[in-house]
Amino acid sequence: MQNEADRLRAKAVWLYHVEGKTQNEVASILGINRIMVVRALAEARRRNEVRVTISSPLAELTELERALELHYEIKRVIVAPFDDPQADPVKVIAAAAGSFISGLMKSGMSVGVGWGQTLYNTLPFILGSALDDFRVVSLLGGIAAARRFNPAEFAWQFAELFQGEGFLIPAPAVVDSPETKHALLERCGLSAIFEMADKLDVALLSVGGISTLTTSYRAGYISESDRRSLMEAGAVGDVLYNFINEAGEIVNHDVNSRVVSASLSRLRRTPERVLISGGREKILALRGAIRIVDPTTFITDEQTARSLIA
Repeated sequence: MQNEADRLRAKAVWLYHVEGKTQNEVASILGINRIMVVRALAEARRRNEVRVTISSPLAELTELERALELHYEIKRVIVAPFDDPQADPVKVIAAAAGSFISGLMKSGMSVGVGWGQTLYNTLPFILGSALDDFRVVSLLGGIAAARRFNPAEFAWQFAELFQGEGFLIPAPAVVDSPETKHALLERCGLSAIFEMADKLDVALLSVGGISTLTTSYRAGYISESDRRSLMEAGAVGDVLYNFINEAGEIVNHDVNSRVVSASLSRLRRTPERVLISGGREKILALRGAIRIVDPTTFITDEQTARSLIA
């Protein structure tokens, strides 16, 4: 797995030598200053990575990343190497995401977190440290029957990595009626937690598929009949239990009116929105999620990236 310096250098080389960008344009695209671009290009030449073509082994992935950035208008795409189209890419995505997250976290931040298998698996790859005035906000209610992938569990462990404060939602992810949801928000103080979503610096989100019985359905909140009717309504997956179609629209279904989670429209105002997900069964869901979340950073695997471009 390449480190961030290698990735940045490979992108700078690609933009400058292949796409013909100026050093100032490369600096603007990568969000760094021109001096860093000059140094990256010089280092690439020193390493003999620039000939007639880019000789770096990262070139193929860099091309994939750049293609996704241009096609979906995403500021930064990170593609983890992954050769087997039949295997589960969760671990490689988690490793790439853990490295990125480690460098992103800073003192004074408020970080909103989603949930799921991929996000949970980032925990061993995140290099924690003691950060001052660091807050972690869970963006979704809890799952009573789930253990490893419980939203509250992930938010708590993530906050512990940086010795920060954790703000959890003491309510189920899905309740029995819109009236119950309203009562919880207005009478039990949950609205104050969701208002914190308006002041986040970073949101870490994942995507759930709907074509198979995933963790969320086994937890008992979404029944098999609900799953089938959601699919009939056009749902291809979910972000924070907000079920969406491929066009990135929240589908008109009863389940979506009973979900206790942060509003995706509010999260779009978060300065850094990191979408972390991949897998064969999530291609349609990812297309919809990219449209509705509008991520600033998207982290996925090589096989998923190729499918999204195709």
